[in-house]
Amino acid sequence: MCGIIGYVGKAEATPILLEGLRRLEYRGYDSSGVAILSDSASGEGSDIQTRKRSGRLDNLRTLLTENPAAGHCGISHTRWATHGEATDENAHPHLDQSGKLAMVHNGVIENYQVLKDHLEEEGHIFHSQTDSEVLAHLVGNAYEASTEKDQRRRLVEAVREALHLVSGTYGIVAMHEDSPGFLVGARFGSPLVVGLGKGEKFLASDVGAIVSHTTDAIYLRDRDLVWLTEDDFAIENVDGDAAEYEVSTVDFTPEQAEKGDYPHYMLKEIFEQPTSIQNAFRGRLVDDQASAILGGLGLTPRELRDVDRIVLCGCGTASHAAMVGEYLIEHLARIPTEVEIASEFRYRNPPLDKNTLVFVLSQSGETIDTLAAMREGQRKGHRVLGIVNSVGSTIARESDGGSYLYSGPEIGVAATKSFTSQVTLLTLLAILLGRMRHLSVDAGQQMLKELRDLPAKVGKILSQSEHIRQIALKYLDAKGMLFLGRQFNYPTALEGALKMKEISYIFASGHAAAELKHGIIALVSEETPSVFIMPKDSVYEKNVSTLEEVKARKGPVIAVTTEGSTELERIADDVIYIPPVSEMLSPILSVIPLQLLSYHFSVALGCDVDKPRNLAKSVTVE
Repeated sequence: MCGIIGYVGKAEATPILLEGLRRLEYRGYDSSGVAILSDSASGEGSDIQTRKRSGRLDNLRTLLTENPAAGHCGISHTRWATHGEATDENAHPHLDQSGKLAMVHNGVIENYQVLKDHLEEEGHIFHSQTDSEVLAHLVGNAYEASTEKDQRRRLVEAVREALHLVSGTYGIVAMHEDSPGFLVGARFGSPLVVGLGKGEKFLASDVGAIVSHTTDAIYLRDRDLVWLTEDDFAIENVDGDAAEYEVSTVDFTPEQAEKGDYPHYMLKEIFEQPTSIQNAFRGRLVDDQASAILGGLGLTPRELRDVDRIVLCGCGTASHAAMVGEYLIEHLARIPTEVEIASEFRYRNPPLDKNTLVFVLSQSGETIDTLAAMREGQRKGHRVLGIVNSVGSTIARESDGGSYLYSGPEIGVAATKSFTSQVTLLTLLAILLGRMRHLSVDAGQQMLKELRDLPAKVGKILSQSEHIRQIALKYLDAKGMLFLGRQFNYPTALEGALKMKEISYIFASGHAAAELKHGIIALVSEETPSVFIMPKDSVYEKNVSTLEEVKARKGPVIAVTTEGSTELERIADDVIYIPPVSEMLSPILSVIPLQLLSYHFSVALGCDVDKPRNLAKSVTVE
């Protein structure tokens, strides 16, 4: 959460920082700010100019129009509040006690109060409620106490000394008036990437912030410390030793990170799913073996054959995709599989035998709880594989192997295409493992054919967007919704409910449809629509009976079902059709109408679907 971008070069820093913040605003939009190291006309030093505003980025942009800040070196931040409310004072960047050092910070300093008390005893005065300002003061304190003559080295050592005093997570960028054209950054548990341009350098919390300026990036590792000038850089670790690094090429274009002609990123990403699903299986289907290939797993066929149990870890949407994966793997490969919420797995002590294979799922590859779950699994000696979208992310680097989704950037806070891509990839995994065990050639070939047919079928559902919008408009007075599904579409119900509450702020809950009579039916009323996910599958008739129970109590019903199931038009209030598909793959199709339903519902209510309240895209703090 929160977004950082720093710049040093020959261009004016403010426009570059504002552009970067715009691209990062999905990471936090409670407040924003910049600090610019102004160029001194006399050559006797520089001054730091700070501009900060609570609220959306436009507030900061207006302030900078009224009160510009000029210079060729600067840092900036867009905030998702943790410590302290969303106010001008709590916005970043923060200054140290001298006012000569500015810093932006992502993460949480867990021992900030103890450090703050100590600094206040020494006479430090704080102007915010944040833990981040404490870190800025710590660095400034170390800088002032240093006897190092080289001012740039002095700043590097001050950052290093301060970081040894803190507990928690950080991604920081700092600059000092004594060292114009010089930035220092460091990370631990919060992502930070270096951008290498010609005569300019960048530091950002997400490569999307700098993709319009450079495609050469270095993804810093935990405990890396970097310093930058417009022409040079060096990476060490926090202990002072040299650090290894690799220059990567950014794998998407600036245009892919823009909305284009769509009114919202979320709608754009919903409509990108025919392509993103195809990208997830492109080059991975092996017809002559009726199987799939996932070379990034780094496991031999014999090692895969020896797997006795699989654990899938994720948070939010990723956990729902993992639940579909559990059904798929157990059905096709007959391997016991379970889903663990990553935040629970890291603190539990579940018994895992030596033949257990762990997967962690994360769109960003930086989700803090999923990272911790991965490291916990590795700590216990298990092979942990990652399923991620962001190339170069921490999970991609630290896992023992895995697979990329290749979905392209997902900017909308409410995940859409990453869900269908994760389910697609888990389907490939289930086919691969199944063909090693009980899945026949004919069954494997049929699954490959069904996968190839998915993009066109998704496109057919997307063509119903206006029909789904009209349905959404009928229920704008609803204060809550129930989402009900069974078997493979129980996780779809959970995901549909999550989408609705994330972006519309109404009560929404997903349930296994058969659980209705075990308490949930008490919520059924004329004011509470029920959304049934009920394709023509093995439990279709059971779902029809459950739907009838809701209608008997005057509950409105929206049914998502397979083309040809016209009998539902006599029972349900509204029907959305999906093309025929294998029961196992139905979640990939049935979730699309739910994404569109929540989108159109929320837009009609006037909600900002790309920046829902209290949410940010990548959860990098506990």
